[in-house]
Amino acid sequence: MVGDDLLRDNYPLIHAVGRASDRPPRLIELRWGESHHPKVTLVGKGITFDTGGLNLKPGNSMALMKKDMGGAATVLALAMMIMSADLPVYLHVLVPTADNNVGRDAFRPSDVIASRKGMTVEIGNTDAEGRLVLADALSKGDEQEPDLMICIATLTGAARVALGVEVPPFYVDDDEIAQELHQVSLETLDPLWRMPFWKPYDSQLASKIADVNHITDSGFGGSITAGLFLKRFVTKAKKFVFLDIYGWVPQDRPGKPRGGEPQSARALFEFLKNRYGKRQT
Repeated sequence: MVGDDLLRDNYPLIHAVGRASDRPPRLIELRWGESHHPKVTLVGKGITFDTGGLNLKPGNSMALMKKDMGGAATVLALAMMIMSADLPVYLHVLVPTADNNVGRDAFRPSDVIASRKGMTVEIGNTDAEGRLVLADALSKGDEQEPDLMICIATLTGAARVALGVEVPPFYVDDDEIAQELHQVSLETLDPLWRMPFWKPYDSQLASKIADVNHITDSGFGGSITAGLFLKRFVTKAKKFVFLDIYGWVPQDRPGKPRGGEPQSARALFEFLKNRYGKRQT
């Protein structure tokens, strides 16, 4: 789905983020498997370059923004692993993708934009664009009432401040899933660390002119409040997991050359394999 077709089919947030680019925004949707199997939905942030929009990033912060599609790349890597292993799941993949550019059509701080879910969103800062494109994609995935929905994104610097670049946080309300995912992440040397969907922080997303603001005025708990914003768009999925990854190896290490890294893909694949097992012949 490309460009103005996003407006026709009710993906206004994806369209708003990407409309200033000469490369139109789009939503990529893939399905695989048999519909009677457990439904697993993967959603990945695909911002192909992030200037920050009108809240322009400084040069040093913009230098690595070609990696802002790391969530999408990781989701596609995980999908390939699932399909190659022929796991007995019904796979639904959603990749909202856009350039967050500066231009005469760029969306603005203080804009109020409708979402696919029906909620109106106040734009607090155009450099927090990833959660906007994810909101519409999550809403689409949620409509299918999946058994499990996983969202992966290079979303916040706050996650890096909290845990560094090698250990992405993950968020889930289910203690059993959290324990399983943490354990396999250690076993696969693809470490993940659980963080809370801390409900008292949700009030920080309040807006006086819309149903929700997509960021807070505070500089604290930024990864948590980003997760809480995304969680508002997931109401029908039985289980929801959000991962705030870095998606990049900053310095060469054994087996990990500098560059893009599908953080969490190996751990998530082992988790899914353990949970859903092998296809019966």
